[in-house]
Amino acid sequence: MSNARNLADIVTGNFDVPLGALDNANDASALTTGTLGTARLPAGSVLQVVSSEHIGNTITSSTSFVNTALAVTITPTSSTSKIYVVATGGLDNNNIGYSGYVTMDRNGTNLGNGIHGFSYIYNSYRLLTPWSLSFLDSPATTSALTYTVQIRANSGAIEFPGSDVRKIITVMEIAG
Repeated sequence: MSNARNLADIVTGNFDVPLGALDNANDASALTTGTLGTARLPAGSVLQVVSSEHIGNTITSSTSFVNTALAVTITPTSSTSKIYVVATGGLDNNNIGYSGYVTMDRNGTNLGNGIHGFSYIYNSYRLLTPWSLSFLDSPATTSALTYTVQIRANSGAIEFPGSDVRKIITVMEIAG
């Protein structure tokens, strides 16, 4: 089979697999129904992807991390899976000289530095600053996981702006 034919088969889901190459009749059924077990996929395979976007606004003068509405929930299929998290957005220091932090929370656990989170914003001018973060989490569970972006002020108030900046979080389950 040529590479072009293999790629076309992958895109269309049309595979010519000899039944003798499968372990049993259940495997053949799984291929035709698209329910091939994730246990057969090699480590590093993406098992599922969940994404969320939020356009609301969060503003706080709290010096403790507070939840924003940018969150996503995923339930891993295996306790050996890893979760790759990617989030992007913006922070507004809301006034001259104000500063603050952004972090990621998983079910009540700050995944960044407990004090500084993942990113810091400060400017001697009022400024909307874009940020992004990505990391590989090893939660070792098959229970539902909620990843939530959190912010906190260092001085003054910090704002997770509404429609000014597109805010997205994406999580991917990676086979362990």
